[in-house]
Amino acid sequence: MTKKADILDDYLAPHYINRSNWLRAAVLGANDGILSTASIAIGVAAASDVREPVILATLAGLVAGALSMAAGEYVSVSSQTDVEKADIQREIDELNQMPEIELQRLAEIYEKRGLKKETARIVAKELTEHDALGAHVRDELGINEISQAKPIQAALASGAAFTVGGLLPFLVTLFIPLKSMEYSLYGFALFFLIILGALAARAGGSSIGKAILRITFWGTVAMGLTALVGYLFNVNVG
Repeated sequence: MTKKADILDDYLAPHYINRSNWLRAAVLGANDGILSTASIAIGVAAASDVREPVILATLAGLVAGALSMAAGEYVSVSSQTDVEKADIQREIDELNQMPEIELQRLAEIYEKRGLKKETARIVAKELTEHDALGAHVRDELGINEISQAKPIQAALASGAAFTVGGLLPFLVTLFIPLKSMEYSLYGFALFFLIILGALAARAGGSSIGKAILRITFWGTVAMGLTALVGYLFNVNVG
């Protein structure tokens, strides 16, 4: 009975694909916020004997990064939206000019998915009668409510997430002792990245272990290379 119940629970488990757009933007923003500001702070701290340049560089990186992330995400997703709108308009024109060809194209799509030729034709015809444009947008173009680009939502999520992520290492630069600050920054940033990876994986219903491993590895690479640059130049900016 327990085994059947577990199978039923797995079958009825919620899907997380509807969160993909905002989750991707939020995770990317927070991850970039932590890594960018921590890396800047580590690089400057490795080359400085005083705290002020570290704080100033980290704050500047935080503000510039948040604005750049929001603007970049808006422009990028807007470009995707423009492509989607152009494809939809092209589909409207084709439906008006050659409805029979479009009906056949829709039937072929369903046939390739496993329906018999006669069944595919019937399904295509009924869906066309119900909502021709909706059927073609969904099944021919692959655009739906989940995958549809939302520029403002993506920009706000990225900018806000970058700010939150960037504030964490920035606060570390304010209160952690200056001596060996780069090591403290690395430790705290890695801790923040692990928490972020775990939360993102949980929100998306994916493997927490894989997310932590991935984010830890690339975070270490980014911060390590930045610290190396600071040590190589080792300019006393104080």
